[in-house]
Amino acid sequence: MNVPSTAMVLAAGLGTRMRPLTEDRPKALVEVAGKPLIGHMLDRLTEAGAQTAVVNVHYFADRLEAYLAQRHQPRILVSDERSQLMETGGGLKKARPLLGEEPIWVANIDSVWIEGVRPALPSLAAAWEPERMDARLLLAPLERTLGFDGPGDFFLAEGGRLTHRGGEARAPYAYIGVQILKPQAVDGGPEGPFSLFATWMDMMARGRLFGTVMDGWWMHVGDPEALKAAEVRLAAGA
Repeated sequence: MNVPSTAMVLAAGLGTRMRPLTEDRPKALVEVAGKPLIGHMLDRLTEAGAQTAVVNVHYFADRLEAYLAQRHQPRILVSDERSQLMETGGGLKKARPLLGEEPIWVANIDSVWIEGVRPALPSLAAAWEPERMDARLLLAPLERTLGFDGPGDFFLAEGGRLTHRGGEARAPYAYIGVQILKPQAVDGGPEGPFSLFATWMDMMARGRLFGTVMDGWWMHVGDPEALKAAEVRLAAGA
């Protein structure tokens, strides 16, 4: 199994939808069931084999760095975006010197989940085939999501190849904010802030964007109401 040893954790966002909880802290430090959101994700990544996590910081950066300094696993490196928020693709490109050349985990901080029969991140890693793909995204069926109000993101073909919803009213799977990615994918991106979406679309056009469907229950913790619902679901278990 090709398990990445390095992760990029995207933690620099302003967390505007999470106000008032983000009036004195970054969204990454908002607690769900007694643990900061970024703590949930870093623990998942450590369990899956990540030894180093690069975390980008912007909003309340000093508070986030203080929390990260207290952690022992994984090893933390900081990508400083205090001067400019770089978005997903730009954040990865800015952090490239810290990420190395091997495939990496890339993770948002607002995803929490209850595992199913097959643990989500090991399942994603087991399906990673660098010869055939440039990114493999972790997906959840819409009927096993909480706090996600979108129409879905992707259709899944046989073998795991992805196509985006595009103009369709609905797609059956939502991207949960975790992927395995070849970091070289952002090298040709523009200078300054940019989204990974265009990079994905280029991969999709070349048949190199894939997905793995988790069999657990995904909770998107995007606002205070979603946070409350996630805590109820976590307390109840699967």
